[in-house]
Amino acid sequence: MSRALIRSAGILASVVVVLWGAATLAFLAFRIIPGDAVSVMLGPQAQVSEEVKDGIRADLGLDRPPLVQYLSYLGGLLHGDLGRSYQLRMPVTEVIGRQLGPTVQLTVLALLIALVLALAAALFARRGVARGVVVTAELIVLSSPVFWIGLLLLAVFAFTLGWFPVAGSRTPATLVLPAVTLALPVAALIGQVLRDGIDAAERQPFAETVRARGATPARLVLRHSLRHGAASALTLTAYLVGSLLGGAVLVETVFARPGLGRVTLAAIVNRDLPVVAGIIMLSALVFVIVNVVVELLHPLIDPRLGASGRFEAPAIGERR
Repeated sequence: MSRALIRSAGILASVVVVLWGAATLAFLAFRIIPGDAVSVMLGPQAQVSEEVKDGIRADLGLDRPPLVQYLSYLGGLLHGDLGRSYQLRMPVTEVIGRQLGPTVQLTVLALLIALVLALAAALFARRGVARGVVVTAELIVLSSPVFWIGLLLLAVFAFTLGWFPVAGSRTPATLVLPAVTLALPVAALIGQVLRDGIDAAERQPFAETVRARGATPARLVLRHSLRHGAASALTLTAYLVGSLLGGAVLVETVFARPGLGRVTLAAIVNRDLPVVAGIIMLSALVFVIVNVVVELLHPLIDPRLGASGRFEAPAIGERR
């Protein structure tokens, strides 16, 4: 019980540190960049006097000392207030909420496709020529930029074959190519780690015992090796969720889809600091939630891990 409490306290402390660090970096990043935020907001063609600019700074709170702004920003976050968009003049939560749905659909479908592809590659391409082909394909995908993969899929499946729409978001078919574009690099990474984990598990003594009992290779993999070898792949999947959100910026631009990607790009170009900071905080929150879920799932996947999350050898005579 004490180990479980200590582990829970450690997880909670790490959550707080990650969110605080993300908030601090979001605050600092765009305040150390040279240039005046108000001038960027108004644009180079704006004919506005310095008095008006000073009034805008005062209205946005940019005339206060940096420490006061920082503490005010953290206080707002504690109350769920991400501030107001400089450009759109509406709460950041509303700006993000309006575009969150398409991005969630894209990332969730991409993650599901990635997991299915990785599992299929790990299970059905572990030996001989099939393994060599899959490993080569994984290396090609991992060495290719995401936007290049998207353009290639568009050229083949949209322009040449005409199977999917070129852009937009009106029908479910428009979601397929963007999701596959996001999923391929993630599937390549997870597939490599999962395949290596299964191979390592089959070299363990328990695998010899299972074989000695007459288990078929398929039963060994599905009932034993996959479970033992999936721990590292599960941890990697949690980290790659952040890359899916980051890749959505490029993918939504290439496929002209609505979502947080295009909002992020517009906010960066227009130096809409509250929106950028809000999206950073959302990404950090998703990262924290996914990793906490993975920490809780690890003992369920590998029974050798106790409540403390450490390896616990079974007692003599105990079967696991």
